[in-house]
Amino acid sequence: MTETKTRSPEFRLAAGAIDGLRQDLFHHAFDYRPLAPLGTDGPVMRRLPKPIRTRAVWFPHAVVAAVALIALLVGVFAANTYSPFGIATLITAFLPAATLLMTLHRPVLAFWVSIASTPVMAVVGSGEWPWAPNAFVCHLGVLVVVAARTRPRTAAWMWVITLLPGTFMDAVGPYNPSSTNGGMAFTSALALLVVTLVQTRREAEREVTVQRTVTAVERDRRTLLEERTTIARELHDVVAHHMSVVAIQAEAAPYRVENPPPELEQAFVTIRENAVAALTELRRVLGVVRAEDYEVPDAPQPTLAEIDRLLSNVRETGLETEKTVTGAVRELPQGVELSAYRIVQEALSNTLRHAPGASAKVDIGYVLGGLGLRIVNGPARGFVKPSQGAGHGITGMRERVQMLNGEMTAGTTEDGGYEVAVFLPVPAVHDGAEAGA
Repeated sequence: MTETKTRSPEFRLAAGAIDGLRQDLFHHAFDYRPLAPLGTDGPVMRRLPKPIRTRAVWFPHAVVAAVALIALLVGVFAANTYSPFGIATLITAFLPAATLLMTLHRPVLAFWVSIASTPVMAVVGSGEWPWAPNAFVCHLGVLVVVAARTRPRTAAWMWVITLLPGTFMDAVGPYNPSSTNGGMAFTSALALLVVTLVQTRREAEREVTVQRTVTAVERDRRTLLEERTTIARELHDVVAHHMSVVAIQAEAAPYRVENPPPELEQAFVTIRENAVAALTELRRVLGVVRAEDYEVPDAPQPTLAEIDRLLSNVRETGLETEKTVTGAVRELPQGVELSAYRIVQEALSNTLRHAPGASAKVDIGYVLGGLGLRIVNGPARGFVKPSQGAGHGITGMRERVQMLNGEMTAGTTEDGGYEVAVFLPVPAVHDGAEAGA
């Protein structure tokens, strides 16, 4: 039996701070990250002439190089007079300048090199303690560049670490009333604060820009949905009206003929039943757009168990159909059952419209990984003219298949008919996993 120890908020805060230090200044410290040129879409850059603009993008690099050159010259002139071009000059003059230039390619490594070289330059040099003027400027430049190229919290860590070598040397070295450690603490804090504020402002501007873009996209999408809702309402009104008229006329038609034959009465009954069923489906699908408080009917959605009723209904219209089921019949997820039913329904409807007089065959295959459907019809026969033009049936079937990550092929057959083949994947259910859940 294990005991769970609850960490205090102070401990979690300190652990988070240490983790942030490790991520910001230790991870990928040796990574090669060249400083990218400025963009040309800024408010100032856009106003510059094109020849100047192509060179102005390297302005930050030029500033860093200029500061490094000035610091190098100051370090050379301030070197020991007995060895103006000896090892002391190399350390106290060239090392700070090289460290500042390193920030253009490896910023985090440049910071650590500047920190590590501070005691060495203070001991070798003969100027101010512990920061000579050139070392002071170069380290300040390193802090600014690294802070500008990293996250805002990195600036706080760099400021704390910067104070450590100077404080340590002031403590172990001789008393020096003109120590530059206090000046470094104040100046670096001010510079890092300015950089952090600028970074925070730019980040806020980027967030505002992103939010505006998202808002514009959402506004366009909402407008599109409103337009589609309007179209759906109009479609509901128009189709519902005409389907209601068809149902009423089919119910009244037998009474307009004296002694109608039973076949005619049955045909009108079938027409009325189909019209009422279509009207119910239409209200179920599109009625929700009429109002927010619309209540969807409680009738269950059709499944593959009702395929026989669908085929019987289709046969009454004159379409000869044949059904074949292979594999172990089992209950599938509701979405798969509904999509499979609708695909078969739409394929048979296309056969009625585009291939009158043809026969159709429906194959349903239950396999281990999902459900296979194949609906094939022959060429049109008889004197009824097929419906011209392509509707939205195939598109609707493809959308249903894509929604379930399935596969679908549709095309003409060699005898002039049409074939629709669909595979709908169904994730396997592991009994052991369910038992352990």
